[in-house]
Amino acid sequence: MRILLTNDDGIAAEGLKYLVEFAKTLGEVVVCAPKVQQSAKSHSIEIHSTYEVKKSDIFEGVEAYSVDSTPADCVRVAVLGMKKQFDLVISGINNGPNLGGDIHYSGTAAACFEGALNGIKSLAVSAAFNSFGNAVKNLGRVYAEIQRRRMFDFAEIINVNFPDEGDEICVTKMGPAIYTDSFDFLPDGTIKPNLVCLYAGTRDLTLDTDAVMTGHISITPLSCDLTDFSAYDRIKRKIG
Repeated sequence: MRILLTNDDGIAAEGLKYLVEFAKTLGEVVVCAPKVQQSAKSHSIEIHSTYEVKKSDIFEGVEAYSVDSTPADCVRVAVLGMKKQFDLVISGINNGPNLGGDIHYSGTAAACFEGALNGIKSLAVSAAFNSFGNAVKNLGRVYAEIQRRRMFDFAEIINVNFPDEGDEICVTKMGPAIYTDSFDFLPDGTIKPNLVCLYAGTRDLTLDTDAVMTGHISITPLSCDLTDFSAYDRIKRKIG
């Protein structure tokens, strides 16, 4: 199996090092990751300016490239630019969760959406902030569960989130956003965003947000298709 690894924390990020070691047990690994931090860049790509793509020896025995652009562009460079063939894209291990409505902002998840758009099954992996131990310990078991239940037969993208502690697995849906921002308008005309947690302490274990916030590992199937099928069906019935 040929595996493309990327992330949004940058090629030197701690979580990517752990992911490389795990992925090497599965098959042949290529890394194409951002040169610098690209968190919350969502699915943005560069289409107007040139950017650097540089071979890196950061991971011993692994073909790796540093890309001075977004996670989605990392996948595009490897697949569309270098014409490499992959069986799986894995993005992570992210420093911090990618849950609920916040997935829309995630560079980690966006790399997987880009992989899926190019016909490659994709796995996003995120850990608790500054706490990779539980993810590293359980990633092999979770991947085995994904394979056992043949989840990629039904989903283009699987989004996995590990809590700081806890190893019970829940298959979940996207919950609501758990973060927003307040803004300070500064005297120099700039704005400073401040992260605000919205989680209200609920315990609906069918939702990724609640599962992870209560110490469970969440596995959430995602899709590139943004169609509102309920609205589509109603509109078709209404107007024909």
